[in-house]
Amino acid sequence: MAPMAAVNADPEVMRWIRDGRVRDEQQTRAGIQAWEREWESQGFGLFAVEIRSTGELAGFTGLSVPAYLPEVLPAVEIGWRLGRSHWGQGLATEAAAAVVRFGFEERGLERIVSIAQVGNDASERVMAKLGMRPVRETVNTDGGRRVRVFELSSDQYEYA
Repeated sequence: MAPMAAVNADPEVMRWIRDGRVRDEQQTRAGIQAWEREWESQGFGLFAVEIRSTGELAGFTGLSVPAYLPEVLPAVEIGWRLGRSHWGQGLATEAAAAVVRFGFEERGLERIVSIAQVGNDASERVMAKLGMRPVRETVNTDGGRRVRVFELSSDQYEYA
């Protein structure tokens, strides 16, 4: 839990998450518990992203229901959050590609969305590498920031 709390406490990491506020250890613990409940109720959730050679936690990627943006529902969102020391190494793309495969091939999803705040160019590059395309721009009701919604359908997904 402490490694994820460190990621959540970094203002540079959190500036693109909802309202941009950092999270403390208690908030991180509550978030992890909510993610675990989502696995039980939805059959999908977030995966820890670890560095293979060291076992160090880099962050997470996974699937969740974006209840904070009701206008896109029903939907399943792919998201990721990595510690700053792991940025720019292709980890988000590699991990997210595995989650897209899981969503379509293992969970039979028909579409996956991803939502990024306008200006979060790094996340938008990951979305493009996943084959996702922008479908709308709107305002996130949980923070009031402009966001761009990307989408990939199972028909567009290339099964390997």
